Amino acid sequence: MAVRLTTTRDAAQLNGLKICVYGQAGAGKTRLAATAEEPTIIISAEAGLLSLRDLDIPVIEVDSIEDVHEAYTFIANSDEAKHFRWVCLDSVSEIAEVVLGVEKAATKDPRHAYGALAERMGELLRAFRDLPGRNVYMSAKLERQKDDLTGAMLYTPAMPGQRLGQALPYLFDEVFAMRVEKDPDGNPTRWLQTGADLQYSAKDRSGALDMFEPPSLAAIARKILQPTDRKD
Repeated sequence: MAVRLTTTRDAAQLNGLKICVYGQAGAGKTRLAATAEEPTIIISAEAGLLSLRDLDIPVIEVDSIEDVHEAYTFIANSDEAKHFRWVCLDSVSEIAEVVLGVEKAATKDPRHAYGALAERMGELLRAFRDLPGRNVYMSAKLERQKDDLTGAMLYTPAMPGQRLGQALPYLFDEVFAMRVEKDPDGNPTRWLQTGADLQYSAKDRSGALDMFEPPSLAAIARKILQPTDRKD
């Protein structure tokens, strides 16, 4: 087999960015899909697209795991979908809840249902993550956990089932927390936290981002894929 030599930058361009953003309801995760500045398609398992009512972004609404698989096949194989540079799943937490409901209805053993959930959702998330040449953005709900030792609140992406919830951050190179804070005038401001602290789980494997970035997928992509002053 011939050796295929490439560079890390070329590989990133070829494979695309894979980003997971989690946050509380109303934080702006859905609206983030409108900031890509490139052809975008949304796979929506929520009824929360009102924030995008002023735009005409194509949407595939899904109510079952079969719908999600059909959406994947359309995006991966259809000539009609080749021009989409960004694929947004909003939200993977809701999609997982749909899958869990189906699995619970099919068995009397909750452990089997959660095990099947972790397997089916794991395969599905990896399939979307590994779409070649596409940038993939997945939103997730926020989960609050209290640290038994310190009493501090810890914030992580929320998924049904401990196994799936623990695995989700490891599927992505970029995991951000959508933060909503108030400015000195009391107006809400939004930021993407790209690094972990004592409260929020986050990571940026590119090393190109600041701790807090404006909520823009296009700006994130430019920094990672076309860095000018890369941090050491």
